[in-house]
Amino acid sequence: MQISILTLFPQMFAGPFDFSIVKRAQEKGHICIDIVNIRDFAIDNYKSVDDHPYGGGQGMILRVDIIDRALESIKNKGRRILFDPIGVPYTQKKARELSKLEHITLVCGHYEGVDERIRSLVDESLSIGDYVLTGGELPAMVVVDSIVRLLPGVLGDDASSVDESFSEERNLEYPQYTRPETYKDMTVPEVLRSGNHKQIEEWKKQQSQTRSSKRKRVGARRK
Repeated sequence: MQISILTLFPQMFAGPFDFSIVKRAQEKGHICIDIVNIRDFAIDNYKSVDDHPYGGGQGMILRVDIIDRALESIKNKGRRILFDPIGVPYTQKKARELSKLEHITLVCGHYEGVDERIRSLVDESLSIGDYVLTGGELPAMVVVDSIVRLLPGVLGDDASSVDESFSEERNLEYPQYTRPETYKDMTVPEVLRSGNHKQIEEWKKQQSQTRSSKRKRVGARRK
């Protein structure tokens, strides 16, 4: 899989992509990540990529011509995605959808916003939450991490990415335990130590449903 990332700050990706699962996926050839510096497509000596908004307003706006040139430099168009506060909320379902594609291009917005015409250059806009960040770099890291772990062979055991939170009907994953069996009066549930696989599976399903229902109730109260 090929992932191209358009950004004003390429250095931000050095740390997150140089460790753990993402690093191993690149080393094994499961994924190729290409970081594209948007400033390379500026047309003046100052490497300007933004300008004041027409009609007045706060901040600076990313220019459509700069982003267009950056996008056109990528030979394999694939799926083009803009990180945007008004975008569709990102979910595990979307992560699975994107993990099946051969190539995606992630556009990291910045400053006060982007020229509205940039949205016509991409296939979709995504948001990772109802809060404001300084740019699209952190959302890009989140999306890449969530996609990479779904690629066949990346986790070693492909079942690892199936039986987890949000994998089915947005259910959260059931509680899990390991050694020691008892720690500071906290004990592993007896059913998990029983060896009865049927009862264990029933317990896991019930716990998953309970957690999911509780999360939905809390979300409803916050609204």
